[in-house]
Amino acid sequence: MKQNRKRSERRPVERLCPTPETGLTEEQAAQRRAAGWNNAAQDSLSKTEWQIVRDNVFTFFNFVFVALAACLFAVGAYRDMMFLGIVAANVFIGIVQELRVKRTLDKVTLLSGSTACVVRGGRTRTVPTDELVLDDIVLLRPGSQVCADAVVADGTLEVNEALLTGEAELVQKRPGDTLLSGSFVVTGACAARLDKVGTDCYAARITGEARRRKRHRSEMMRALDRLLRFISIAIIPVFVIMFAKQYFFLHTGLEYAMSSTVAAIIGMIPEGLYLLVSVALAVSVISLARSKTLVHELSCIENLARVDTLCLDKTGTITEGCMEVLETIPVPGMEGGALAELLGSFTAAAGEDNATAQALRARFGALGGGWQPKAAVPFSSERKWGALVLKDGDEYILGAPEIVLGGGYAAFRGTVEPQLAAGRRVLVLARGHGVLEGGTLQHDPQALGFVVLSDKIRADAPATLAYFKAQGVDVKVISGDNAVSVAEVARRAGVEGAEHYLDMSRVPEDADLRGAAQAHAVFGRVTPQQKRALICALKDTGRTVAMIGDGVNDVLALKDADCSIAMAAGSEAAQHVAQLVLLSSNFSAMPQIVKEGRRVINNIERSATLFLVKNIFSFVVSLVLLFAAMPYPLVPAQISLLSGLLIGVPSFLLTFEPSYGRVRGSFMRSVLLNALPGGLVNVVNLLAVMWIGSGMGLPMEQISTVCTLLAGTAGFMVLLFLCWPLSRWRFAIVAAMGVGFIGACVLLGPLFGLSPLSGRAWTLLGVFAAATPALMCLFVFLVSRVKQRLRRSQRAKHAAGLSATLS
Repeated sequence: MKQNRKRSERRPVERLCPTPETGLTEEQAAQRRAAGWNNAAQDSLSKTEWQIVRDNVFTFFNFVFVALAACLFAVGAYRDMMFLGIVAANVFIGIVQELRVKRTLDKVTLLSGSTACVVRGGRTRTVPTDELVLDDIVLLRPGSQVCADAVVADGTLEVNEALLTGEAELVQKRPGDTLLSGSFVVTGACAARLDKVGTDCYAARITGEARRRKRHRSEMMRALDRLLRFISIAIIPVFVIMFAKQYFFLHTGLEYAMSSTVAAIIGMIPEGLYLLVSVALAVSVISLARSKTLVHELSCIENLARVDTLCLDKTGTITEGCMEVLETIPVPGMEGGALAELLGSFTAAAGEDNATAQALRARFGALGGGWQPKAAVPFSSERKWGALVLKDGDEYILGAPEIVLGGGYAAFRGTVEPQLAAGRRVLVLARGHGVLEGGTLQHDPQALGFVVLSDKIRADAPATLAYFKAQGVDVKVISGDNAVSVAEVARRAGVEGAEHYLDMSRVPEDADLRGAAQAHAVFGRVTPQQKRALICALKDTGRTVAMIGDGVNDVLALKDADCSIAMAAGSEAAQHVAQLVLLSSNFSAMPQIVKEGRRVINNIERSATLFLVKNIFSFVVSLVLLFAAMPYPLVPAQISLLSGLLIGVPSFLLTFEPSYGRVRGSFMRSVLLNALPGGLVNVVNLLAVMWIGSGMGLPMEQISTVCTLLAGTAGFMVLLFLCWPLSRWRFAIVAAMGVGFIGACVLLGPLFGLSPLSGRAWTLLGVFAAATPALMCLFVFLVSRVKQRLRRSQRAKHAAGLSATLS
């Protein structure tokens, strides 16, 4: 609808065909922008301020809470409506935090926004992509993402349309061919005229949905969604049955029947848990943004915490990414000066702009020149070479020696391999006549000489890699360079197992890579498709894989990784696909990013345990009481007391604790097992006190008070267990919550529905309070045995799967 409205606001303009050298004038561009023919992006998928407020206020559970409050208001139970204060606080905190995230990310996104190189009035300038207009001439080079549908005006290139079609094959484009927005340039360069802009683009119809599909829910959020769906289905029948039983069959009176039923329902709803997770993730996003890391997907924060395998390229990650020519090695019969001139001519005519081409241009750019090739084969990561065909039919090929020379490589093995063993990169310049056909090498060309290049290892790379080794994270180096050279660089940088390398050029395309992915730490001569296959193979063996990349050859692997990280200094395509973008392009920032992911998820897991203790005992007690002739023992005010002081406040404070251990296992299973002892202690205490208290003839008010105090005792013990061993911060939290709970019971007892206890009630309370620690230890022991069995079963399954994979 909005797209159609935008189209209707446009005024017709005359189509133009500017030359690639001059482009549109600034006046023509301004007229098109005023007429509505700019490349304005599709309506933003990020929330507006109103959407943030709406999504926090108008939720299903907020509606449930208001409905429950209305029921209490109708029966005059005004005191029991105080849970609305907690709900209002949750809504307020959620809105404030989301607004903070929006403003922080808006600033970071503005700094990292997409730009394009455009020709205006004969001058080349860089502008934001949404300032481009219809018929603009844009210049595209390897790594550029096509920002609007265009027609190639000059030059040839190969593009990858995998983000649109899912097909990874490169598509060659010549003058007159159409470029689709969303594709990205792999090889070559061109000047293109924008043919469709904004919402008219091919990708505009699918980009929004594609991005929504990309933002998948993490395992933790999916588990919470399932929990909330279950609760939302259960609360309505439980409410109806429990109220009917208490009012019509137990004759507890309208006010008490309504209050206790509402208390049971409130106890089943983890009203602060979803907020806790959202706030913790929001704070984490802000923290990462301040560390110059842009988060595209919240799910990647959890995946970061679970990562056990880190895959990365050599160039630009372990090394600085700035190549330098060390020397040239001419073949016998070729003079060094002549080889340098040929390299200068080739580099100038090829017009490549990658790191290797820049190094060659810096060394040989002033030499040679004057070539006007009639055809060119751009360098690509798949071919490992590029070529020029001159008018006289001579063909010059520059690329990986073992690929370019084929069978003739054996004669030069002694020249090349010592350089590779030293961690250097070697290229061969070869000449042929009739060896190229259809963009492929049909015959072995003649070697003219070799170029030796070096890329300096980052000063901070060894310390960064040592951190991952200490954390039990396996590092896999996946590169398009020669495997021997990559292995030596990885060894010097400190990659464990770097001596176990594999030359992927010798591996069949359809090979099962799961065994090889496990057994090797370094992979050389890897094509983009093989990078993707290695990532998938590691995931198939049960690993959680993070991928760091910066080039167009990394895009396919980044898409399939559990957590994808791109360098801002790399290609636009990699940044668009990645879940995280390192705006500083600094590999040494990775340990802090991983720590942040682990901290927030570990703390969420620990705090979520507090919430589920209440949910477990409320649900089980409610279920039992549906079939027992006893009323629910608690009222909403008492539930609010327990929720506030023993769940809400400590869970929020614990999210700021340092906790950097790797997250393992299923989130919901871990949380449920951790919460189970406390929940079961409450179930036993509450049901036993109700049964014994009724037999002793205690009034319901005193039974309710005893149950509240016992639930507080168990809640305090759960908090103590979660905070053990006690640091100063944890001790302060536990002590403050204990004093706060006792103070609230003593000073504000009537406000929370607590009544004075008789001697028999105090005796009942004392007996069960004394038994609570022993009962808690018993359930902790039993649950720990269950955890051990589950871990053994999980290890056995993993070992069996790994054995089957390796065999």
